[in-house]
Amino acid sequence: MSSRPKSSKPMSSEIRTTTLPSGEAVPVLGQGTWKMGEDRRRRADEVAALRLGLDLGVTLIDTAEMYAGGGAEEVVAEAIAGRREEVFLVSKVLPTNASRAGVKRACENSLKRLGTDRIDLYLLHWPGSVPLAETVEAFEALKTAGKIRHWGVSNFDTDEMQELVGLPSGRNVQTNQVLYNLSRRGPEFDLAPWSLERGIPLMAYSPVEQGVLARNARLDAVAARHNATAAQIALAWVMAQKGVIAIPKASRQEHVRQNAAALDIKLTAEDFAELDRTFPPPTRKRGLEMI
Repeated sequence: MSSRPKSSKPMSSEIRTTTLPSGEAVPVLGQGTWKMGEDRRRRADEVAALRLGLDLGVTLIDTAEMYAGGGAEEVVAEAIAGRREEVFLVSKVLPTNASRAGVKRACENSLKRLGTDRIDLYLLHWPGSVPLAETVEAFEALKTAGKIRHWGVSNFDTDEMQELVGLPSGRNVQTNQVLYNLSRRGPEFDLAPWSLERGIPLMAYSPVEQGVLARNARLDAVAARHNATAAQIALAWVMAQKGVIAIPKASRQEHVRQNAAALDIKLTAEDFAELDRTFPPPTRKRGLEMI
C-alpha cells in the first residue's frame, strides 16, 4: 500500500548543507535536469518546476552540455533569469571537449546557453582520453579567468580519484558526481569512505533510480511509518548519508514539493536496519556503475 506524500513548505532557511573542500556550504538537495530540454512542449513545466525549487530553497541546479545537446542549459537559463544570485549552478563538460582549448570553448558555449558570466561548479562528465592533467590545467585557467568558481569530476572511481589528487592542483577537486542510491550502493565499499576522509562530497545522481525506487513495494513499510512515499524514503536515505548531495530531477511541481518535503523525514535506526536488510550494502569492490 502506498502512503501519501509528505507535503512541503517554504524552507529556504532550513535546508541542510554539506561543505565543499573550499569551505563553501551547499544544499544536500539539488535539482537535476537530465532529460530536460528534449521536448519544447514540456519546457514551460520544466521551467516552472525549477523556479518552484528555488522558491523552496533548493538552490543547487545541476545540468550539462550533453543534456539535450545544450537544451537543458537553455531551460535552466530561463528558470534562473533574474535570480542568478540565488543559484549554485553546476554544469559539465564532455570528455571529448576536455582538452585545454576544448574546455575553454565548451565553457564559453555553456555560459552563453545559461545566460550567465560564471558557473559555480564545472565538472568533467566522465574520464576520457585527454590526459587528466591537461583538463585540470584548463579548469584552473577558467578559475583564474573568473569563468568558473570551482571544478570537480563525475563518474570517477576510487583509482581515478587517487590519480586526480596526485596531480598538480588536483586537490582542488570539489566533488565527484556518481550514480548512488539504495539499489546502487557500490560506492560505499571504498569510494565513499575515501571521499569522506578527504572532505570531498559525493553528488548522487538518480537517487530514486529514475523513478524505479518510487514503485518499489519493499519501501512501503518504512514509508508508512513516516506518512511518506517510497520515493521520499529513497531520497531521504541518500540525503542522510554523510557528505552526500542528492540531485533528483523533477519536471513537475508536485514532484518538486515532494522532494523538498523529503528533507523533513528523519529516518530511525529501525528504518536504516530495515533498509540495509532490503538493500544490502556491498561486501566487495564493484566497478562504478553509470546510466
